[in-house]
Amino acid sequence: MSSEPLLRVENLKTQFFTEAGTVRAVDGLSFEVREGEIVGLVGESGAGKSVASMSIMGLVEAPGEIVAGEITYKGETIFGLEEGPDGELRKRDDALSDEEIRTRIRGNEIAVIFQDPMESLNPVFTVGGQLREFIELNRGLGEDEAKAAAIDMLREVGIPDPEERYEEYPHQFSGGMRQRVLIAMALACEPSLIIADEPTTALDVTVEGQILDLVDDLQAKYGTSFIWVTHDLGVVAEICDRVNVMYLGEIVEQAPVDELFYDTKHPYTNALLDSIPRPDRTVTELEAIEGVMPEAITPPSGCRFHPRCPDAREVCKRVHPEAKVVDDAGGEPHRAACVQHDAFDVGYDESPPLEGVAGGVSTVRDEGSGDSGADSELAANPTGDDSGGGSRE
Repeated sequence: MSSEPLLRVENLKTQFFTEAGTVRAVDGLSFEVREGEIVGLVGESGAGKSVASMSIMGLVEAPGEIVAGEITYKGETIFGLEEGPDGELRKRDDALSDEEIRTRIRGNEIAVIFQDPMESLNPVFTVGGQLREFIELNRGLGEDEAKAAAIDMLREVGIPDPEERYEEYPHQFSGGMRQRVLIAMALACEPSLIIADEPTTALDVTVEGQILDLVDDLQAKYGTSFIWVTHDLGVVAEICDRVNVMYLGEIVEQAPVDELFYDTKHPYTNALLDSIPRPDRTVTELEAIEGVMPEAITPPSGCRFHPRCPDAREVCKRVHPEAKVVDDAGGEPHRAACVQHDAFDVGYDESPPLEGVAGGVSTVRDEGSGDSGADSELAANPTGDDSGGGSRE
């Protein structure tokens, strides 16, 4: 396996320019995907997960625009900006053209599985015809060869009687079967990376389990890497190798999956964990994350989670933390964007608690202590959102 990551995203910023203001949907995103691994992209609705995925594929439409950052795939620059002679930003000369991305990357190298198969499949064409056309366009096969390949892929993803189902329409398939068709379409050109944008959200838990087992089997067979976009930490625990937790356009925690669950380093991650049932704990009721995610047009100053964080202090309103390595005891760097950690050294312990934010015991493990952040208590009340930049640490 190559030491160079399959995909690297650095300081990605995607904004939407509206009459109400500039929406900073993705604001400085950095992560990587290695060969043969499944990387989770986790967060509440509005965190920027889907926009980040569409940015990687170059599918952001007006009024959206990628305004900063670099995306490299297998050593080639998919997206990158530089300042021109006139002082305006322009696409770098070494970046792939839109035509090269469309013909070489999308489908062939990087594929997407969307959330709602009924939105992705055309209801007036047969399932087999759509899959065959995709194979024809991307693999250069003739109609008969493409049809045979399409039937093989339907069989591969567990569609019974694929020769007969090939001639049926999307409405004749169940939700789980339609999702299997999208997986077949994504795998048809044997891409190295698949972006799965909440592909099991609309499915019941039994069918979801079957789809996850199918993905696990196919990933092992083909060695395909995945970016798994979800808000479901149960799915993350089952299939992901590493996890990126997003909040309001930024990554607030990055870690191997086991460390994320048992040695949590950010209060937001801990709040997510406390809001779901867990087999290793007995609780009388689940802890909801109080308040709502602020608007990306006017994000709070400092740490963007501070209006909802039970551990917030005055320094959290002033310092905007970027994710830093706070632990590497497991051999993999564990990054978090929280000034509670010694890596930031901004006087968190001396800073007074914010008024109006509920107190409680720390939601992240103190450096050197033996308590797991995943087992700590969480109590939170919302406060009014403060807007402005804040200093960056």
